[in-house]
Amino acid sequence: MASSTAANLWVLLGLGIAGVLLAAKRLRRPARPDNGAFIARLELLPPPQPPPPQARHPLTGLCFAIADAFHVTGYITSFGSLEWAKTHDAATQTSLVVSSLVDGGAMCVGKTVIDEMAFSIHGENKHFGTPTNPAAPDRVPGGCSSGSAVAVAAGIVDFSLGIDTIGGVRVPGSYCGVLAFRPSHAVVPNNGVIPVAPSLDAIGWFARDPSVLRRVGHLLLRLPYADIRQPRHFYIADDCFEMSKVHARRLTQVVTKSVEKLFGRQVLGHVNLENYLASRIPSLRNNSNGHGDSKFSSLLALSRAMQFLHKHEFKDQHMEWINSVKPAVDACIVGNLSDDGESTINNSQDARKEVRAALGALLKDDGILVIPTVLGCPPKLNARELSSQDYNVQTSCLTSLASMSGCCQVTVPLGTHDKCPVSVSLIARHGGDRFLLDTIQTIYATIQEQVDALAKSNVSSKQAMSEEAAEAAKEKGNIAFKEKQWQKAINFYTEAIKLNNKVATYYSNRAAAFLELASYRQAEADCTSAIDIDPKIVKAYLRRGTAREMLGYYKEAVDDFSHALVLEPMNKTAGVAINRLKKLFP
Repeated sequence: MASSTAANLWVLLGLGIAGVLLAAKRLRRPARPDNGAFIARLELLPPPQPPPPQARHPLTGLCFAIADAFHVTGYITSFGSLEWAKTHDAATQTSLVVSSLVDGGAMCVGKTVIDEMAFSIHGENKHFGTPTNPAAPDRVPGGCSSGSAVAVAAGIVDFSLGIDTIGGVRVPGSYCGVLAFRPSHAVVPNNGVIPVAPSLDAIGWFARDPSVLRRVGHLLLRLPYADIRQPRHFYIADDCFEMSKVHARRLTQVVTKSVEKLFGRQVLGHVNLENYLASRIPSLRNNSNGHGDSKFSSLLALSRAMQFLHKHEFKDQHMEWINSVKPAVDACIVGNLSDDGESTINNSQDARKEVRAALGALLKDDGILVIPTVLGCPPKLNARELSSQDYNVQTSCLTSLASMSGCCQVTVPLGTHDKCPVSVSLIARHGGDRFLLDTIQTIYATIQEQVDALAKSNVSSKQAMSEEAAEAAKEKGNIAFKEKQWQKAINFYTEAIKLNNKVATYYSNRAAAFLELASYRQAEADCTSAIDIDPKIVKAYLRRGTAREMLGYYKEAVDDFSHALVLEPMNKTAGVAINRLKKLFP
């Protein structure tokens, strides 16, 4: 009977341990190879190098990945959906841009995760899993080209391709802390790429190194050699930076100092983009949808116009497949496919033409517009704000400028804020791709120098504030000590030590207060700490000698008083103490 009971206990114990282990396994996010960036590994090898004296292939030695919207011969393009993959055949021809990059000397090593049907900008995917953001593992990587951004940020590839409709390259570039380039609309051929919304789609790319970003751009844009043209105007969009959750000065200071250093203060200017667009784009007034009184009514209207075009053209491209296959498409897609009036679509198309003309008139051939790329730090995984309409609309206000105008834009990382990547974006007119790539090549190193300098100054500033507060606490302690409020003095000195534990006086003063309360061991410990910091602090030796005398450590007390006398030969307190102890204990 006893043995049976013991056996049952062991079974229950085993089940309990197994349950704990199973629960822990469910709670812990397992480490995935390659940060979960890839859905398929492959090798597309470049052709042999041409014989001398011909130049080597321009992208020799580089490897890259492609988002899962680009066709590769013999592979099914799953478009971020397992159900799409099940209902489509393998591609019979490789995407033109992929072939061009391979012919240019780069090796393609895999296809990367995208948001389902490339629809969202968050980077989450229920079919293939959400890639882990190397720069902030508890945050979303951004989408739709999440895997491509992650592959570059993790150092797995030198560059990668993505698709950008409403921010699909720029947003993950910002969230993962890498360079991301959206070229002017329609300048890079999209043959062999699944369309999302053709009037907004652009093939973009990621890189960590601005020279790689530029080399890839020169090949894809088929740019001949030309001298670098310097920018003559940088316009800081002040109102756009007011939308950012990161302090505006934290973002703009780096850019303005870099511009001043390289091009001079005279090229810097400021613009209220809301007012500028309101005066230049009449069709936005028909798209305000209740935001007419908002501080950002024109930017919100432009965002809505982009969203209308996005879902209208997405439906044209893919609604037939959705209706015939009836896949379990994510709610964020289905919920955005309601019908809109023809007049709304026409107004949105008019806005697209007008915003291109407006930004072209502002920037001309040598101007750069500076805006925040996104609202702030990447949201946490599964955060409520990802499904918030306000969050998505406000983020779209920033991404709609390039998507609707067709202008080129580059996301530029600016270090971290609250341990998360932050960035700004530079925008040039439609067709100004070479100019923008050259500008980022010129300014990037200086921007990173300013990022490092700002990080150091922030540390120094915080340290200075702590030191100042510590001194203030010490002075309050001194006042309390003079008023014989010993415990109050101890509290103030303790506060000073917490703020700055490198000052010997704070410990020595607290020891004096402890002596008044007959807390001799605490006094001795504080004096020892003070002496460790500053071996020449006489008062600490005197106070430790007193504490040790009261504790009965007479020899050690004599040593302390003697040391004080060596440092200050005329110190009467030390001399009197030594004579007293020698008489008592000859």
